[in-house]
Amino acid sequence: MTAVATALTAALAACGGTDTTTSGGPATSSTPGATAVCQGTTAKPGYTNGLHVQPNQATTLSGAGSTFVAPMLSAWSSTYAQQKSVQVAYQSIGSGGGIAQIDAGTVDFGDSDAYMKDTDIAKAKGPILQVPLVLAPVVVTYNLQGVSKGLKLDGETIGKIFAGVITTWNDPAITAQNPGITLPSSPIATVHRSDGSGTTDIFTDYLTKESPTWVSTLGGANKSRGKTVAWPNGIGGKGNEGVSGAVQQTPGAIGYVELAYALTQNLPYADVKNKAGSYIEPCIKTVLNATNGVTYPDDLRIDLTDASDPQAYPITGTTWALIYQNQTDAAKAAALVNFFSWVLTTGQDQTIALNYTPLGKDLQQRCLAQLKKMTLNGSPVVP
Repeated sequence: MTAVATALTAALAACGGTDTTTSGGPATSSTPGATAVCQGTTAKPGYTNGLHVQPNQATTLSGAGSTFVAPMLSAWSSTYAQQKSVQVAYQSIGSGGGIAQIDAGTVDFGDSDAYMKDTDIAKAKGPILQVPLVLAPVVVTYNLQGVSKGLKLDGETIGKIFAGVITTWNDPAITAQNPGITLPSSPIATVHRSDGSGTTDIFTDYLTKESPTWVSTLGGANKSRGKTVAWPNGIGGKGNEGVSGAVQQTPGAIGYVELAYALTQNLPYADVKNKAGSYIEPCIKTVLNATNGVTYPDDLRIDLTDASDPQAYPITGTTWALIYQNQTDAAKAAALVNFFSWVLTTGQDQTIALNYTPLGKDLQQRCLAQLKKMTLNGSPVVP
């Protein structure tokens, strides 16, 4: 496990596991009652009845991919290794790298915050199971002297900022949404990912849905969303840690990261306007609300951005474990099923302490059903 992920895990554990993870104060919203959604604590899901496949020998599983989930995977792997004879070695290299490595068959599992598209699957050495593991928000974080909380932004404004159309903090589009905040005339420095990133895919999916300016600047909807896009300007950072670090070091900066990384750097983040017109604070409850009313396809390739629930945080995503459906090594097959079954049951109780969001019961059951599809040389791994 990377040193970055281990340090993040320790720092986030110190933040506690309530639903009061704010950017310095409670969010405000245009919808009465929306502020209260994030107050109080959230109970651990307490899921049981995982898949009963036990590893019969000491095994090491290799994985690579998402930086979004790295702190959570670090915590899961550490706890799991204390109970089982399975070690998990995970390289936090970005979702694009995770897809490339599972396609090449160089790891036992990949991880990506952007599901594998048909073109990705076509490069693989066989059918791939895509299994959501946890939910989390992508937050719009910033470094603006004197503004430590309460900044509100809608999707079109965020899109214009990252398109290079809005270039100063006191632009009328920003001040109109923040009448109680004195915003400086200083320039905005945008920070984006320099590597293939599922976090970027989630963020640009939201912008593509909410910002016509972003779409037109990038040259159309087929170019405005993806793990990589042709950023019009800005500073590139590798991984969520690179973006959060650049924002922290650059006065006037704005970037996008998974919530855990903003918390670790003590960076504030905006309340973002959702589809219902409410400015919503990212927290466990508003992230889980993004799954309300979702129809899940059999392959679990889902988009959770811009959800219809009036109290849903609009830049919500999940992260997928990417596993070959047919395995050829009995020890590895048993270890993969056992580890990810544990993650989807007992492991969900660890998510809240690190400010991730556990899967809802419906999605969690569907994920276990995905794991049950795994085979060993064509025969079911799960009895």
